[in-house]
Amino acid sequence: MTVPPLVGAAMDAMGARSLAAPRRFARMRSSLAMVAHWWHRLFNRRRLTAAVIERIEGQPVVVLPGVLNPAMTRTGAFFASVLAREPLVRGAEVLDLGTGSGVCAVIAARLAARVTAVDLSPAAVRCARINALLNALEDRIEVLHGDLFAPVRGRRFDLVLFNPPFLRGEPRDDADLAWRSVDVPERFAAALRDHLKPQGSALLLLSTYGDAGAFLRPLESRGFQTAVRSTRSFFNERLMLFHVRPR
Repeated sequence: MTVPPLVGAAMDAMGARSLAAPRRFARMRSSLAMVAHWWHRLFNRRRLTAAVIERIEGQPVVVLPGVLNPAMTRTGAFFASVLAREPLVRGAEVLDLGTGSGVCAVIAARLAARVTAVDLSPAAVRCARINALLNALEDRIEVLHGDLFAPVRGRRFDLVLFNPPFLRGEPRDDADLAWRSVDVPERFAAALRDHLKPQGSALLLLSTYGDAGAFLRPLESRGFQTAVRSTRSFFNERLMLFHVRPR
């Protein structure tokens, strides 16, 4: 579901709080999300342990072992579906943080002037570079290895994309970097303003599977406005894409 502009504006004051606030049956939904996650891991082991090709928004996307599959987890596919029709992307200088397979970088590059993709996982960096080549977008996608904004220090962008690790905790291995972090919400909020052009903004994907408030509170405390841009609901999870911009 795409939220119309007027509805999005009306949700500026309540959208973030609505997602972050405790909800009825929230613990049950979280448990169902965890069950679904492990069910996917058990019954889709080949898609997790071997290189596979998914097709997202008409584009082939290679997913290497140890890299989050954007179709299986739904987050990457949802984000990509919004980007394919997102006016903010057109002609923009885009930064894709935590690019993973590079699916959002590939979809954004069809409309953007240029995309810089960053990931801390070496496997994800290799995967994103392969997908830039596979989709003949290597001249419009730059893939860098590093933590959050570190590889683009001193650079500013029209639009920052972020599909973050939703869970709080120490990652167990490189593959777990896509799921878990210790302080990413706070560091993202602290550095975002320094990497935005004067009219720049960010698109941040959050889920009821994790603690959305942990990402929204640091942003709001640093003077950012957050508004719901698009949502998609599943039986065990609700995904929400937030438009984040300085007040």
